Amino acid sequence: MRSESEDKGKIIKVPRFMKELGFSTSPSRSKVMSKIRGVNTKPELRLRKALWAHGLRFRIHPKYVPGLPDIYIAKYRLVIFVDGDFWHGYQWDLTKVRLKTNINFWIAKIERNIQRDAYINSVLTGRGYTVMRFWEHDIKSALDKCVNQVLLYIEAAKIAPIPEANR
Repeated sequence: MRSESEDKGKIIKVPRFMKELGFSTSPSRSKVMSKIRGVNTKPELRLRKALWAHGLRFRIHPKYVPGLPDIYIAKYRLVIFVDGDFWHGYQWDLTKVRLKTNINFWIAKIERNIQRDAYINSVLTGRGYTVMRFWEHDIKSALDKCVNQVLLYIEAAKIAPIPEANR
């Protein structure tokens, strides 16, 4: 049996979603899944609209920042991600036992997303960025708290300048 530290260094491999490997889906499920977007999601748009209303100006999905953040405020070296509850594993230990179909695929897929999120966080903080991640349900239920957290960080950054990245 492997130790937890050995497993952390290993990249999780997500199996291909093919009938030959035992994964199946109905045409109606396939249609629903095709409508799921990776960018410009409703929670992301709500947060962006609220930040814009507070006078913040930012870039969206800049290709030159690792991890393609949802929102990037260059002046304060602030990177913001809006994570979907299912796709990024909110309360994953509770959620994964409720999966009913294609369990092997979904467990590997979500755990790889969690692993990639942690890696991107470490890369960005190592380059001198501040990373904020907001869960989809937090934006839906407490948008003002999420916006306030960003505004508080920016106010603090105005008082004490953000150090440049060690390159």
